[in-house]
Amino acid sequence: MLAAIAVLLLTPRDDRCESEGIGTLANNKSAEKRIRIAEAKRQRNRPYVSACRTYVKKAELAIRQGDQVAAQEAVVDAVSMLDRTAGKGIIHKNNAARRKSRLMAKFNHAAAVA
Repeated sequence: MLAAIAVLLLTPRDDRCESEGIGTLANNKSAEKRIRIAEAKRQRNRPYVSACRTYVKKAELAIRQGDQVAAQEAVVDAVSMLDRTAGKGIIHKNNAARRKSRLMAKFNHAAAVA
């Protein structure tokens, strides 16, 4: 009995609800629907967010390697992907602007040093 209580206490609530067939933690139908909609949006937006991260990482790697031409192409691709994602409302426009600013600062610093 004590072990069962310990397992319940250590298991996250969402996992426990799904595995026990309880469903969600929502208190009414509209809250359940919001949970379903939010999950669908999250799944739909994941590839865009992941692609943004990948493009930025590729650009930062190209900047660190010192190849100006490849770095410029990678930065242009990353900025384009960030703009596209912000335009769709997947990430906030200020989030995209901040990430572009940091990326351009790294690129310009590398270009000045080289």
